[in-house]
Amino acid sequence: MAHSLDGPPQIPDSVQTIDPEDAANFASLPLALEADELLTVVEAYLARGVAVESIYVDLLAPSARKLGELWEEDGCDFLDVSMGLWRLQEVMREIAICFPSTVGPKDPARSALFLSMPGDDHSFGALMIEEVFARNGWQTDVLIEPRRKELLQIVAEQHFDLVGLTISSDCPTGALKELISAIRSVSRSPKTKIFIGGRMVNDDPGIVAAVDADGTAPDACSFLALAELKITGSGRLDLSFA
Repeated sequence: MAHSLDGPPQIPDSVQTIDPEDAANFASLPLALEADELLTVVEAYLARGVAVESIYVDLLAPSARKLGELWEEDGCDFLDVSMGLWRLQEVMREIAICFPSTVGPKDPARSALFLSMPGDDHSFGALMIEEVFARNGWQTDVLIEPRRKELLQIVAEQHFDLVGLTISSDCPTGALKELISAIRSVSRSPKTKIFIGGRMVNDDPGIVAAVDADGTAPDACSFLALAELKITGSGRLDLSFA
């Protein structure tokens, strides 16, 4: 509300990028700063001309990955990680409000559902991908802490061109393959594409073929490029996907 009183922030016409050193310095800040303090740091990049999508992919996403690495290395506990991810999520939400997309709905409309793997503790990745797709004209929905029954009921009742699963922790490939098969068996749309992503998949892209998924990508913007290529038949993709 405070931001809205001053009118929408203006982004310079020149588009700047996030320096890797800046991203590295920002990575651990969610453990030390509150959400409003993080937002102040991020707004400085936006004022400099960094695109919103770059903030998501090149600043917030690496920070979330760093928190996961610190947890795995016992550098912080589960509460620290949860609070850090919550702060990043709040920053992302404020950016979405203060810097709304100017892209209109896709014609024809394209719809996507995003969620973390049922049983995963965090959904930051799914929320970020959903936001990137929404900013680019897709009709999107996201499930927070989904249950398997809830997921299957939704895909059976609603049409989705794409279902995106993020996997932040290791899970048996058999369980993932069975879930993908179940989604396809009940999907209202027989042409629904199922993409998977997250640390487990980035570490071993061969999982895509093993679980019969339709593709993967290393980050949210690449996910969007893959969807535009495979589903809408538009766009250009310079990376290799399954």
